[in-house]
Amino acid sequence: MNVDRIDLNLLRVFNIVFEERNLQRASRRLNLSHSAISHALGRLREALGDELFVRTAGGMQPTARAQAMAAPLRNALLQISGALGNEPFAPATAQRDFVIAATDYVTLLLLERLSAQLQELAPLANLVIRPSTRIDLAGQLDLGRIDVAIGVFADIPSRFSAMPLWTQTDTLSMRPGHPLAGRKVTAEDLATYPLLAVSLGGAEEGAVDGFLSERGLARESDMFDRAALPETARLRMLVPHSLAVPSLLRSSDMLAVLPSSLSKLFAEREGLPAAPIPYPARSRQMQAIWHNRSDSDPALTWLRSQISR
Repeated sequence: MNVDRIDLNLLRVFNIVFEERNLQRASRRLNLSHSAISHALGRLREALGDELFVRTAGGMQPTARAQAMAAPLRNALLQISGALGNEPFAPATAQRDFVIAATDYVTLLLLERLSAQLQELAPLANLVIRPSTRIDLAGQLDLGRIDVAIGVFADIPSRFSAMPLWTQTDTLSMRPGHPLAGRKVTAEDLATYPLLAVSLGGAEEGAVDGFLSERGLARESDMFDRAALPETARLRMLVPHSLAVPSLLRSSDMLAVLPSSLSKLFAEREGLPAAPIPYPARSRQMQAIWHNRSDSDPALTWLRSQISR
């Protein structure tokens, strides 16, 4: 086929439909009518000799040809945009979605405040939170379906950029009125009171040393240093959602091993007493990562500055 005969606007439509998997949302993002989006896809289908998208109950599902085209086309469009020069980002009038991958814990701790900042500084922008636990995180970043992912990472491939956010250690939380509240917890106490912790995927899902690896990116699966636990400690309960911890503690004498920043938040909001762990554990750095092709994107540069703030 003759590439010179392809309208670049059709590729822009393809890119947005691939991201949204929904013609209505794509039409809003492109400020085009539903029929204009359908017409553009029809022209591209005719030019490429492929259906590209199949309408299903779950949305517009891409064909194998569309899957293969998506990442190279997105990179090409970004290169074109960079060559022509990016327009300055005006937060006060910007209408766009910012997509962030995060756990429920990060959503509560960080993104609650980020949402308030966006409401004040970019009232027309939308914040979309994707779960960072049950998706191919690296693949989603590669495809441009996620702008920023927040978490603890052991390995970060060179195609991603990173920004440190905060450092956290393991801390104990317990119910109000717990026998250990207000006193120093010892290693012997851990043999008496069982532990509760948060794990987002264990060895049965391929985790090694508390990390899951996908496409070269290793992300934390255990939200605690499992290897540092004393042999006498009993890990009684593992849960995938950190926000379930307060209710589980209130009805038992379990001790929760949590990231220090989350334990502090539970102490402030839920009245759960906190205590240092009675054993040495490694500290971990929470980071924001993104594909480095968006390093110079004005809108995403602004978003990252707000996250840092």
